[in-house]
Amino acid sequence: MDNVLIVGCGDIGKRVAGLAMAEGAGVSALVRSAEKGQKLEELGIRAVAGNLDDPSSLGTLPTRGALVFYFAPPPGGGNLDTRMRSFCASIEPGNEPRRVVYMSTSGVYGDCGDAVVTEETPPNPQTARAKRRYDAETVLGEWGRAREVDVVILRVTGIYGPGRLPVTQLADGQPLLEERLSPPTNRIHAEDLARVCVAAAEKGENGDIFNVSDGQVGTMTQYFDAVADLLGYPRPRQVSLEEAHRVMSPLMLSYIAETRRMDNGKMLKKLGIKLLYPTLEEGLKACVPRN
Repeated sequence: MDNVLIVGCGDIGKRVAGLAMAEGAGVSALVRSAEKGQKLEELGIRAVAGNLDDPSSLGTLPTRGALVFYFAPPPGGGNLDTRMRSFCASIEPGNEPRRVVYMSTSGVYGDCGDAVVTEETPPNPQTARAKRRYDAETVLGEWGRAREVDVVILRVTGIYGPGRLPVTQLADGQPLLEERLSPPTNRIHAEDLARVCVAAAEKGENGDIFNVSDGQVGTMTQYFDAVADLLGYPRPRQVSLEEAHRVMSPLMLSYIAETRRMDNGKMLKKLGIKLLYPTLEEGLKACVPRN
């Protein structure tokens, strides 16, 4: 890992950059603003100006022979990821990276009921958000095969960690679905996710797909209650499904509309991952400063 480009260098990207630089890699990141670029430069990350929503701004990205971590989300609206298309189209012949690790979502599986979801489960995205992610997977995979670039896909569950807890929702007193009605959900701590990304780059094979989860199935209601207890907020009131459709945001409703029980066996075995936070309890304790 000597030449890394991160596309979408937010929280997870900066964590991955830190791990890569600790191994001696030079890390660049695509940035849309000078302000963000300056902050990344202070971390030792070389900023490369460009905007995936403006293909003409991309120029020549430092992709030749590089390891690319693609963490940029699709744009809002529609079923296509135009940003992924712009990225692929911007790379001229001869400037191909050696590998792209793409962070997708477990949402591409859709509603799976009580079935355990493995990497062999056929994708069936239902929400527009998930359809855009699956479109990005498809576009990147086809481009990789055509240009002989390795592609590894991570289908990631809900991410939590320092700075990624639902503090605003708790402070606003937003309601939750009754516990008995709340469908199973899956999570991964941000620090473990970053370690999985690096392991996928080093140990994954071309065409690999990995479900990324801590393996502990819970519910959204349990999660919010646990965070409320940790941070000293009142537990949110619980509402019926009928009331939920009246008072919850479309985004929250989309989270409770689908059920998945993710199997992370392939991730653990093939990537040799030993999770730092295999349970929500352990992960949440690491999200608050210790006295």
